[in-house]
Amino acid sequence: LFLTSANNFAMKGKRKTLNAGDVLSAMEEMEFQRFVAPLKESLEVYRREQKGKKEARRDKDKKADSEEQDKSREEENDDDDERMEEEEQNEEEEVDN
Repeated sequence: LFLTSANNFAMKGKRKTLNAGDVLSAMEEMEFQRFVAPLKESLEVYRREQKGKKEARRDKDKKADSEEQDKSREEENDDDDERMEEEEQNEEEEVDN
């Protein structure tokens, strides 16, 4: 009965998927108001935790990307330095000849 009521709220919103608001509305309609406030608080805490985790993951990914870019730049610079040294050696050999 509880899920049917929540499903009705979703259908009124022209959705097939239940969301937290549907469940909370169904609880209020079925006179479970004493559970609604604690559930809302718990839901907010959960959402904040998930947001924090997501931001931490995003920051970690950005840091990893920037480190990879720095490494690839260093490798490119090393390659350029090696090429320049080889060219200088070739020029010296040509001058000697």
